[in-house]
Parts: sequence; structure tokens; C-alpha cells
Amino acid sequence: MQQYLDLIKTVLEKGTYKGDRTGTGTISYFGYQMRFNLEDGFPLVTTKKVHLKSIIYELLWFIKGDTNIKYLVDNGVSIWNDWPYKSYKESSEYQGETMEEFVQKIKEDPEFAKKWGNLGPVYGKQWRNFDGVDQFMNIINEIKENPNSRRLIVSSWNPKEIPFMALPPCHSLYQFYVIDGKLCLQLYQRSGDIFLGIPFNIASYSLLLMMVAKVTGLKPGTFVHTIGDAHIYTNHIDQVKLQISREPYPLPKMLIKRDTDNILDFTYDDFELVDYKCHPRIKGEVAV
Repeated sequence: MQQYLDLIKTVLEKGTYKGDRTGTGTISYFGYQMRFNLEDGFPLVTTKKVHLKSIIYELLWFIKGDTNIKYLVDNGVSIWNDWPYKSYKESSEYQGETMEEFVQKIKEDPEFAKKWGNLGPVYGKQWRNFDGVDQFMNIINEIKENPNSRRLIVSSWNPKEIPFMALPPCHSLYQFYVIDGKLCLQLYQRSGDIFLGIPFNIASYSLLLMMVAKVTGLKPGTFVHTIGDAHIYTNHIDQVKLQISREPYPLPKMLIKRDTDNILDFTYDDFELVDYKCHPRIKGEVAV
């Protein structure tokens, strides 16, 4: 997927060193945009293996309005575990548990999960209950009834509730756009971790576009990805250089096997990725 490789090259060549909240340090570039026509295939990065299962379950979790990692860990998804584990380790209740032991407690102890698995009012809460407004379902209805609207916007950025979130929303606002029977989607992402986060975000919002198109009777069009602070962590530089040395494979296809007009009907088994050929996985540590 050349758009992603071009992003890496731009940040490496034109970015500047910048300190960050985690203390890791980044090479940062401000204001970058990529466009993906979904008629060309599903934009899943091919220069490393991407864990699609995590992307699908996380998206279903957002749509459900859930903010507790229990749903994710019960389905074998670990991408959000670092933040609640960090909070737990800093508490007086921490008894030396490893990450694995912490996750096992989340799975087996409902009270422990309720207390220590909750991330605060993050994405799903804002999508489905932004100060009492179900933005997400309202927008789907608006697409069906008034597709020419310029107000087809969902915001995850709720200043009043940011202090209570484990991590303020990086992908903070998205807007739908209908043209010639096709549904398009633009995401504004305030902060983008290019090695670990951006491949997930591209695939996740492309799949969201496909799901909303399915339930509104439209065809998937273009996903536009606009990033504010696009950055490569200094401990990921070798990894991204390896990626740009690899030749990308043709894009796979994503099939949605269920026909429904209710987006809440979708389950993990309704999605099938076809012809995904990729280079081997590249490991990298998340900056918390």
C-alpha cells in the first residue's frame, strides 16, 4: 500500500525531532493526508502482517458503546491492555501481578474487571452517548433520510470528559459524505503513531465505512485520512525503515457476508478477508 509507505518516507525526510508525553521521543510531521478508494481493494498494510482480528473486535466494541476491556480480552484482543494495567500497577491494590495475571483477573473476576478494566468515557461512550446524544445511530439515520447533509459528523473529542479518559481520543472526529450513490468518510486524527497505530486506523475506518454503506444501501467510496501530528517513535525507526524496503503486495478484498439495515447486528463472523498476502510481522513496543 504505497500511500502508507509515502507517509513513512515523508516523516523520515521532512519531520523534526519532538519530545512527547511518554518520554520516548518522536520524529513528527504536522498535517498529512492520504486517500484510499475502496474500489481498489481493502487498505490493509501488506509490508507487515496486521492483526485484523483486533481491528474488527475493537470496531465492534466502539459501535456497542463499550469502554471496558473485558469484551476485548474475552475475544483474545490485547491492544488496550497497557493503559488499565498501568493504572492498576500504580494503585495500592497492586500485588505484583504480571500483565498475564492481570488479564486473567479481568476475564475471571467481574468485579475486578468492572473496576480495573474500564478505560473511562473513551470512543464508544462518545459515539453512542455524547452528553446524552447517540451521535452514531443518529448519523446513520441522517444518511438514509438526508444524504446531502453537510453535518454527518461524529466527534469523540469531548473536552468535559477528557480528564476521565485513560487516553484522549487520537482519532477524534469523522465525517460522512454521499455522492453518486457512494458513501465516503473522512477521519481527522489529531495524533498518529505511524508504525503501530496508523495501519489499524486506516483499516478500522475503512471497515466502518463499508459497514455504514451496507446498512444505508450505498456503495463504499473513498476513505480520506487526515492526520495532525503524524509521528514515528524513535524506538520504531528501524521497523519503519524495514517496511519501506519491502515491496507492497496487491490489496486484499474485504467481504461483508451479512445483509442488514441494523449496524448493531454485525458480529465478527460476518467479515471475511480474501487474498491477503503480506510480509512477516514486525514487532514494536507501544509507548504508554
